[in-house]
Amino acid sequence: MTDVEMMSLSGEPVTVRAGAVDDLRTALRGELLLPASAGYDAARAVWNGLIDRRPALIARCSGPADVMIAVRFARERDLLVSVRGGAHSVAGNAVCDGGLMIDLSGMRGVRVDPVSRTARAQGGVTWGDLDHETQIYGLATPGGVVSDTGIAGLTLGGGAGWLRGKFGLSCDNLRSADVVTAEARMVVAGPEGDSDLLWALRGGGGNWGVVTSFEYDLHPVGPMVTVVFTNYAGERAGQVLRDFRSFMRSAPDEISALGSLWRIPDEESYPEGVRGRPAVLIAACYAGPVDEGERAMAPLRALDRPILDTSGVMPYVEAQRAFDADYPWGWCYYWKSHYLDDLSDEVIDLAVGRAYTSPSPHTNIDIWPLGQAVQRYGVDHAAFGRRDARYAVSIEANWEDRADSDRNIAWARAFWEALRPLAQGGMYPNFPGIAPESLSVVRASYPGTFERLVAMKRTYDPDNFFRMNLNIPPHGA
Repeated sequence: MTDVEMMSLSGEPVTVRAGAVDDLRTALRGELLLPASAGYDAARAVWNGLIDRRPALIARCSGPADVMIAVRFARERDLLVSVRGGAHSVAGNAVCDGGLMIDLSGMRGVRVDPVSRTARAQGGVTWGDLDHETQIYGLATPGGVVSDTGIAGLTLGGGAGWLRGKFGLSCDNLRSADVVTAEARMVVAGPEGDSDLLWALRGGGGNWGVVTSFEYDLHPVGPMVTVVFTNYAGERAGQVLRDFRSFMRSAPDEISALGSLWRIPDEESYPEGVRGRPAVLIAACYAGPVDEGERAMAPLRALDRPILDTSGVMPYVEAQRAFDADYPWGWCYYWKSHYLDDLSDEVIDLAVGRAYTSPSPHTNIDIWPLGQAVQRYGVDHAAFGRRDARYAVSIEANWEDRADSDRNIAWARAFWEALRPLAQGGMYPNFPGIAPESLSVVRASYPGTFERLVAMKRTYDPDNFFRMNLNIPPHGA
């Protein structure tokens, strides 16, 4: 074993002696990987193939004790740290260059209490893992819309999915959490621990520590649900989105929907006549009895003449997997977002005019009505910002070849900038792009809560040890 050159928090190189690395390896129950170790490249990879970073050390933790040991090791040496949970990491913050990556992906235990309607899940769990365990009891908590998304990143950044209209965001249903702080202490966030820390975890990002387990409230959902997946011709997208807007203004809370401007994939699994066509997809899920859902969502299937309609009744776990094939592991992803106070004609026209000009046929623009339940929660409940927004728009540039990265990123950035004058300010924390945004954008993402978040950062991480995130610096400026 030789000494290891690593990156410090200040950005300066630091040498970690071989003996210290050996001691860390011995102390961990899980693996410690170096660049020469078997499995290193697989361990440093995340879902977003655009991210290609090389940690000096990877601590593959088997449980909370390993996390505490890894944090203590890094803190004593002032090392740069990143945290890998479910490894979706569209922004790439799970992986650092030259630092220590704390990998929770092996921590995937889930325990469901069907009587209290709660579930506790470890930090490496994905939504597919959690849904598998909860749906056996006909229960669920709001998650995302892609099943291999990690619960950790999505919850800490908010969490908008198929149940938001009725039950709010993932973070709104977070009941408690176990957190390893920057001092390598285990703290319970919740009513029986630190309620202020729980507030910060509900949408404030990964600024406060390493969350080793999440406890959620569960709700009766499924096992069968009614879904809408109706495609209309792209040349009719403007009118379809206007009619979609009108429907959603009076839609019941049970309906969570989105409109997506995309190209139908040119693949054999789709009918030959529609492959590759520009389209607007109206997708929705009903959180209630299937017969009610079929009646309530019927208008979404008749906004115009459909060119492809795969709506129907299916298991909730299948609805959660419906978009998985459209976001495969290893493609390149650059996602940006805006909040809107309403879906104006100007926004619709801009989105329709730009959506089908993207360099990649896999890119889509998603328009999310956030729903009444999201707006019902106030700033005292959760750190998540922009409760006043009625819509979010996500610009999702998706492409296969890294050689095409510059033009796809440039296209997405230009679209985001063009939409900026029509938006409220800030962005959805889970869709922030891949480069750190200015503090003004971060501040605008948390209206009414930013100063309290800064105070929490000073309490739990005054040295900004956890900075590989949508960062809220302890000085607040």
